[in-house]
Amino acid sequence: MKLYAFLADGFETVEALGVVDIMRRGGVEVCTVSISDRLEVVTSHNITVLADKLFADCDFSDADVIFLPGGMPGTKKLEAHEGLCRLIDKAFAEGKYIAAICAAPSILGHRGILKGKRATCYPGYEEDLDGAMATGGGFCVDGKIITGKGMGKTIDFALAILKLLTDKENAAEIKSKIQY
Repeated sequence: MKLYAFLADGFETVEALGVVDIMRRGGVEVCTVSISDRLEVVTSHNITVLADKLFADCDFSDADVIFLPGGMPGTKKLEAHEGLCRLIDKAFAEGKYIAAICAAPSILGHRGILKGKRATCYPGYEEDLDGAMATGGGFCVDGKIITGKGMGKTIDFALAILKLLTDKENAAEIKSKIQY
């Protein structure tokens, strides 16, 4: 299994890196992808992170999961990236997993991906979940769509993704090892 985590200047540090960390601990291959023209990406709290690859240098044919962290203005920058939006639409059409947390589920809502699904998001973004039933929960899995509420729910969100990609025993083992 391979997860691509998309990073834009202004992404939420813990949401992105917490998911990346849990996936790698659980044996899932992860590639962090900068959507800009440089590998250095600055988080919403002014922490510089070095992405693994540039968007322009990937073909994503081996993607099992598209992951969108939240944060502002990172979420707006992700949504403004035409190539990423095409990739999200393609992943959805192909039945691949799409995970988004905090404000990022709004991207899925705006693209019509959440119609008829249960989803959650950072409070105040519910109206952007076009056609979804907003659960208000910490995380929500509806078919191949996984959404999370925000930074404080990152570990639960990441463990839910790990369980889907591997198995419940692996997710439970990682949960135990991180003392959660």
